[in-house]
Amino acid sequence: MANETHSIGFVGLGLMGRPMAKNLADAGYSLTVHNRTHKKAVRFAEENGSTATESLAELASASDIIFTMLPGPPDVEEAISGEGGLLSGAESGTLIVDMSTSSPPLAKKLAEAAEERDASMLDAPVSGGGVGAIEGTLSIMVGGNPSDFERARTLFEVMGKTVTHVGENGAGQITKAANQIVVALVIEAVSEALVLGEKGGVPPEKVLDVLGGGLAANKVMEVKREKFLTGDFEAGGKVKFHHKDLGIALEAGREYGVALPATALADQMFAALIAKGRGELDHAALIKLIRDLSGDTV
Repeated sequence: MANETHSIGFVGLGLMGRPMAKNLADAGYSLTVHNRTHKKAVRFAEENGSTATESLAELASASDIIFTMLPGPPDVEEAISGEGGLLSGAESGTLIVDMSTSSPPLAKKLAEAAEERDASMLDAPVSGGGVGAIEGTLSIMVGGNPSDFERARTLFEVMGKTVTHVGENGAGQITKAANQIVVALVIEAVSEALVLGEKGGVPPEKVLDVLGGGLAANKVMEVKREKFLTGDFEAGGKVKFHHKDLGIALEAGREYGVALPATALADQMFAALIAKGRGELDHAALIKLIRDLSGDTV
């Protein structure tokens, strides 16, 4: 049973945020929710016994722990520190947990702004996609004060299976950038392998079976297997968002002096997919670009 002393705010009810918030509501927590499209918040509230509000400041004043799950850094900054944002309504002791994939420097900046209001922040981006959000099996990487992490741990465990405190404010976002680099490059490598198999007459399911039983085994092939095989790229993690994430990773690389040559290549490949009108597809649709480059019409 949930700890009823927690009043939870949740901002952002999109592909990821909605099922994450639902898992909290299903666990018995009292939620106040906000979404840029207000009718989505109203619908969620009606279906899950929650309260919807159009005011971020009002949500903040009604909540002692607030989660945000937003598209990217500009949205995060506006929602938290913008005019009428969460910090404008936050009371002493409020904890804001940004679970968006955002910028490490911005995470540090917002943590400092929260401290000035006698509030605190964690950056806690996630990996696991839409399926992980629905099933409550996300991997959650958390940056911030250890005591704030412990305060939110029970809530994280409702939404995720692997919950790890990785360091100070900003460390969660750095870890997520690292995660997105690996996921993108694995998708690209699997795509090349499958198209090579197809062109050489080996059925893709056989290629996946063999790769999955050896050193090349990876979670991407397991989770994205049906998408690779069927060509149904209904989004779990969208191309346009992964492109945004790689941009964050490349910015972090510049800031910390890290060479990311393969990341830059993957970033441009996702950009090419977006230019072809495929930005809304699942990021496994990178295989479509490899097929295009290979003159394949599969």
